[in-house]
Formats: sequence, C-alpha cells, structure tokens
Amino acid sequence: MEISRRSLLGSAALGTAAAALPLSRARAQAKPVIKIGVLNDQSGPYRDTGGLTSVECAKMAVAEFSAQMSGYTVEVLSADHQNKPDVGAGIARQWYDQGVDVILDVPNSGVALAVAGVAKEKNKVHINSGAATSDLTGPACNGNIVHWTYDTWMLAQSTGGATVKAGGDSWYFITADYAFGHKLEGDTTALIKAAKGSVKGSSSYPFPGTTDFSSYLLQAQNSGAKVLGLANAGGDTINSIKQAKEFGLTMDIAALLMFITDVNALGLEVAQGLHLTESFYWDMNDRTRAFTKRLLPRSPDNYPNMDHAGVYASALHYMKTVNKMGVAAAKADGKAAVAAMKALPTEDDCFGKGSIRADGRGMFHSYLFQVKKPSESKGKWDYYKLVQDSDPEHAWRPLADGNCPLIKS
Repeated sequence: MEISRRSLLGSAALGTAAAALPLSRARAQAKPVIKIGVLNDQSGPYRDTGGLTSVECAKMAVAEFSAQMSGYTVEVLSADHQNKPDVGAGIARQWYDQGVDVILDVPNSGVALAVAGVAKEKNKVHINSGAATSDLTGPACNGNIVHWTYDTWMLAQSTGGATVKAGGDSWYFITADYAFGHKLEGDTTALIKAAKGSVKGSSSYPFPGTTDFSSYLLQAQNSGAKVLGLANAGGDTINSIKQAKEFGLTMDIAALLMFITDVNALGLEVAQGLHLTESFYWDMNDRTRAFTKRLLPRSPDNYPNMDHAGVYASALHYMKTVNKMGVAAAKADGKAAVAAMKALPTEDDCFGKGSIRADGRGMFHSYLFQVKKPSESKGKWDYYKLVQDSDPEHAWRPLADGNCPLIKS
C-alpha cells in the first residue's frame, strides 16, 4: 500500500521507541518496498490526457492489489516532466538511483525515448502508456520497456485507414515538431501512399507553446487537400479543431490522436462526427464501467481515457509479476522483470484478456469510434459510437516489420 506523508511523520515520531528495539527485531519488522513512479505532464497540454488522473489510477491499482501483497509494500511517487526530454531523463535517473523500480505513463515521445534509454542503462523497468511513437517497439526497443496502450502505427491504420477508405485520398498535415508528431505523420503518410493517395504538404509547429494555428490552417486550406491530418494531441488538438471550426475550414479533419478528455473539452457541438481511435472506452462493457465507477471518486471531473486505463492496468500487471517472481528478484533485475511480464498473460477490467509481445508491445483490441451528435448522447461523457473493433493481430504492426533489436530475423 502507498506510504503517505502522514505515515512517514508518524514513523518519525516513534523514532526513539524504535531505536530501543533490538537491531535484529527492527530489521525483521522492515518490509521491502516496491517503488512506482508516475512521470507525466501535470501542467501543460497533456495534463488532462494523463496528469493527476494517471497518478490516481496507479494509486487505485495499488490499493486494490494490496491484499495480495505478501511481505512487501508499494509506494507511488509522481512528477511533472514538463514535456522536456532532459527534465524527464533527469527525474528518471534520480528516481532509479533512489530505488524506484518502475516508471509508468510518460506521455511525450521525446521524453519516453529518453526514459527508455535510462531504464536500460540502470536495468530498471519502464512501462509506457502515454507516449505514441511506435519506435518504442521498433528501432528503440530494449528489454527493459513495455509499450502498453497505443502507438502511431495503430493510430495511422485505424483513424487514417478509415479516412482513406471513405475517400480522403489527399492530405495536409499539421504536425507537432518533435518525435511523436513526425512519427505519426510518417506512419500515416506510408498508409496513404500505399493506398495510392497523396500528401499535399505539411506544417510543423513549435511544441510546446503554440496556441495559434491560424497560419497553418490557412496553408492547409490553400493546399487543395481533402483531409487535414492533425499529428498532435491534447490541448494542441483541441485548439486546432476549435480554430478550424471558427476559420470555416472546408476540409475533413482526421484527429489522429484524440482522447475522450479532448472531446469533453471541445463539446459535442464542435466534435460531433469526428472519428478517433482508443483502446479503452469507459462505457464499453460491464468491466470498463465498473473500473470507471471505482475511479470517479478519485477523479470526479476527468473520466478515464486509454492513457489512464493503461496506467492502471500496467501497474496491476507489474505487481502480479512481482508476486510471481518474488520481490527481491524483481527489484534486482529490471530486464528479468520485463521478461516475466511478457510471459504472464494480462487480465484487467480495462482491456480484458491480453498479452505482451516479445518486442514489448501490449496486445489488446483497438476501437475506431465516431463522436456522437448532441441529440444522440444520453448525458455527459456519453460520447462514442463504435465503428470498428480491431483484434490484437490486426490492430498492431506485425512483429517482423518493427526492426526491434530484440527480434531475430
């Protein structure tokens, strides 16, 4: 269970009495601690995508699993990486050196790639839920990371593929100028060209910090393309769509990475009709609804999206793995812990039954949704209509195509 500030202060107050105990008895009473760090954006454009709701998801997983912990406790830490790879890598290095065993979430592909490198160097565990770059299970994959929830290849195939099939054969991209945006544009471009479509152009904008997208929208409109591809996320996607509507853009909009939290921020009047892909929806079935009901007291104003669900599910699976291999072994060897995670089938309320592939890719269903019209919604957060359910074998890039160094050709 989580160690709170109050419990630490209480322990300090008992310091004199504890010191009077025989040394062997004091050592016997001390339980090993598994430390989980949730590293994400808590103040910038991805604060609702992950942020404090992800932290609460990790805490809830720990609380729900606490009865199954035998002889150890679990502590949850959190920090804001500010969407800066150097900041994120610095926090990861400090955490790992101070005994953190696994780092979760890490939206922002640039930060995620940096943290993945530190995890390998320190032989610790990184389970990513929030970043999108498919390079995490491709050229940048290593034996210390798992990529849980979604990636750019999956998004391109689902949202991009549906748009192309509907006649959107010419595109213009507005792209966040860092690893995630360029990878999402690249994966989608490959799909478009394979379908004999064309890309009329693209505009990269400084990330983070851009709030005015009017000049990029004008370039897109003037390109003659049928589809505006948004290779961005979070607050940037929200601002892009709002301004496109205000601008009177006549192009179809493909929001290549969009979450239910973004739909809520936009409102159905603006977001209606958009297609998007998530691997979790709170109202998908009885288990997803039960998970959401348990979470809402902790996060009443922010319903869970796939990133949040991934943090909960990955924390749960990591703790199941610790139980199976033993605390000492899990803490001693992050690469061995990841191998054990891959060998153990996944099972949780958010994603149901699943698995982790040899390259670290979490294998779950992905869902193409269309945002409901206001007249179709039964209430707040009732936003999605299911268009397509892709099983794990079709949702993700084939193992042989990823160029992961762990996979022998």
